[in-house]
Amino acid sequence: MKMTEQYRIFEVELKGTEEGNPYTDVWLEADFANGEEKVRVNGFYCGNGSYKIRFMPGKTGKWSAVTKSNDFLLNGIPLECVCTAAKAENHGRVLPMSQVQHCSLEKEEEHRFRFSYEDGTEFFPFGTTCYAWIHQPEEIRKQTLESLRKTPFNKVRMCVFPKYYDYNKKNPKDYPFMGSLEEGFDLTCFHPAFWEKLEECILKLDQLGIEADLILFHPYDKWGFSKMDRETDLAYLRYAVDRLCHYKNVWWSLANEYDLLPWKTVEAWEAYGETVMKRDPYGHLRSIHNCSSMYDYTRSWITHASIQRIDVYKTAENITEWRAKYQKPIVVDECAYEGNINYGWGNITGEEMTRRFWEGCMRGGYLTHGEVFVQNPYIWWSHGGRLYGNSPERIAFLRKIMEQAPSGSAPLKLTPENHQANWDAPCFCREQDKSFYLYYFGFSQPSFRSYELPEGCRYEIELIDTWNMSIDKLPGVYEGRVRIEMPGRQYMAIRMKRV
Repeated sequence: MKMTEQYRIFEVELKGTEEGNPYTDVWLEADFANGEEKVRVNGFYCGNGSYKIRFMPGKTGKWSAVTKSNDFLLNGIPLECVCTAAKAENHGRVLPMSQVQHCSLEKEEEHRFRFSYEDGTEFFPFGTTCYAWIHQPEEIRKQTLESLRKTPFNKVRMCVFPKYYDYNKKNPKDYPFMGSLEEGFDLTCFHPAFWEKLEECILKLDQLGIEADLILFHPYDKWGFSKMDRETDLAYLRYAVDRLCHYKNVWWSLANEYDLLPWKTVEAWEAYGETVMKRDPYGHLRSIHNCSSMYDYTRSWITHASIQRIDVYKTAENITEWRAKYQKPIVVDECAYEGNINYGWGNITGEEMTRRFWEGCMRGGYLTHGEVFVQNPYIWWSHGGRLYGNSPERIAFLRKIMEQAPSGSAPLKLTPENHQANWDAPCFCREQDKSFYLYYFGFSQPSFRSYELPEGCRYEIELIDTWNMSIDKLPGVYEGRVRIEMPGRQYMAIRMKRV
């Protein structure tokens, strides 16, 4: 009997028919049960007469199943595994906090906007973008992982299909389907070597504590993958989900810039979203990403909003409005990129990238980083490799500050009573017991700030320089009406802790 750690993969390889096209002709499934729950999983073909059944147990104890298949060689095979308790660093899947019964956040109205691991540990996504890193040579993939190991990023946006765009026009070694650009692709036969490489990349990200936000479709294509017909799209989605859903760190992003694929209708996207949702027995996170036209993120299959900024300048400031509109976690997955590319989406400064992250976090949202410096042969936003920008270490500083915020902290809601004092600086705070306030001033540069502190409360106050990454504790404690002297420079924050 095989032992499997909770939230890890139990896998059995079986031998079956090689006749015909096993990818289209053979189905294989199993219902894993532990006496209380039943989880149906779909097996998949991986070439040379080999089939696999995978299962990610969510509870400890003995699980058993019997295979079902239209291939007699694969039918009626008993399977058993014993699930052992998750180790300390293994928190399970990331889910909307509203779906996790034992989450740690006390302010329940915030649950709909937040993420949590399965074990109840809150998850703050600090993402980055490496669209085509899995399609690069092995040495660049290794360098990407080593770079990620040193960064604050715990989510990576990455494409399944290769990408054809400026600064990224080389053909990859492997494709999801059998064939080549020169000879054509057999869209009914998947390429085992490619899927094994993708799985290895997902697993190595998981070993670093990083979520793999898999982009299933995108428009930047010269191979014909973006213009497959609907039945081919659906067959590809079924195979991808059946094979990859057992990795606990997978997120499903139906598309990058779905509106640049106008030949795929909203009705088609809805069918694709429903297929992914129903095919994945574990309910991994699901979304779809826009270019200029926002998708309707209230759709039932969508777990969170994955948004590209829709204004050249105003980005994270929209999070307050989007939270109110969609009532789901808001992830600004493309807030522009630090770099010097010729396009406006890829030449903001490290200061501005850092400011957008702070602004978004104070408003109760999450952001994703990207980097495009064209003097380098491998560009992070597409290839991975090395990072050259100034923002990642500042984002790491912000991540620590956000993770230090007490449970139950949330964006300060403006009311007629507090509007005048707080309208110009977003605040992340624990308002229910008035124990914590974190104000951010962004590109403003006040020389002092006055506050009327809550009656009966005394506070320690710190000045935070978010760019120079310094925290200076002011002497003494403060109560009543206070004036806080500030350095008159940008990117400052004030943190107040009740004593």
